[in-house]
Amino acid sequence: MRTWLSDHVKDRLSTFGLIVPSIAQCAVGAALAWVIARELLGHPQPFFAPISVLICVGIGLGQRLRRVVELVVGVSLGVGVGDLLVSRIGSGPWQIALVVALAMTIAGLLDSGALFVAQAGSSAVLVATLVPGAGAGGLDRMLDALTGGLIGIAAVALLPASPFAIAAKHLSGVLDALSTVLERAAEAIEKRDVDLAAEALEEARGTQAAVEEFEQALETSKEITMISPLHWHRRARLARYETAAQPVDLALRNARVLSRRTLASLGEASPPPAALAEAMREVSEAALLLQLELGAGREPTLARQALLAVAARERPEQLGFSAHVIIAQLRSVVVDLLQATGMEHSEATAALTPLDDKAGRE
Repeated sequence: MRTWLSDHVKDRLSTFGLIVPSIAQCAVGAALAWVIARELLGHPQPFFAPISVLICVGIGLGQRLRRVVELVVGVSLGVGVGDLLVSRIGSGPWQIALVVALAMTIAGLLDSGALFVAQAGSSAVLVATLVPGAGAGGLDRMLDALTGGLIGIAAVALLPASPFAIAAKHLSGVLDALSTVLERAAEAIEKRDVDLAAEALEEARGTQAAVEEFEQALETSKEITMISPLHWHRRARLARYETAAQPVDLALRNARVLSRRTLASLGEASPPPAALAEAMREVSEAALLLQLELGAGREPTLARQALLAVAARERPEQLGFSAHVIIAQLRSVVVDLLQATGMEHSEATAALTPLDDKAGRE
């Protein structure tokens, strides 16, 4: 229990470390946007300006540039519809319902983006409820939204989170999951343990969320290197993560099939041999090597060499049907990870030992 709690605390602190820059960006940007909109633009209550910074920057991972566009256009649409109707029909419960429905309907027809539609509706609500006593025009609120969006982008550029820390953190989650699946499947084969094989399958089935989080983190990292001058000269390092993104996704998909077949194989008359478990474990260790080398900003040569050694190994003989399927999936995982190290697909498949005299390539 104590070990689990300690690991959980360490994980939460590590995750919190990634969002500290975003918190600083939000805090500084919100204050600065308020000052600019109030003192330079002369808006007495520029509430849209700091709100825009928070929406633009946020503390999550996402496409900030797209959020700025959706924010400004959504606010403009909501304010425009709200001002037009409220000035004619007044403010009240049914007027609010009408204004929100109309603004969100128009936004939904123009763009299905959730932020765009929600921002149009929330802006319409603010206009319908605050405009009568606020004394500010729709154009002022549009300028506030634009000011906050631009300040948010500036905050990301000048107070950036490390794009490499973000990418490395999430790729580590993907490769850790892959390594764990292969390790448990190998142990299940060695011990002829159906329960361990079932655990490996359950672990494999829950890996897609890690892949999706990594893809989103990679988009955020690419955006930071594009926006922030502090990271322009280091884009080549991030390119290694881009190279690895699709192959590690495919590797996990193949690992799911491998773990499912491992579970099935333990009920057959000819279960997989221990040599196959050893190969799984070597691929598992190569995945962790890939994680370490990319995290250190190095070319993943050690991981590539380890994978090539597995690829060149001869296939065990006298295998059952499921063992043949497991080997095919493990070979596919090896090819995927070799591509993640930067090898071309044709080069990676050529490194595999032929399955038999008639089949030379995957």
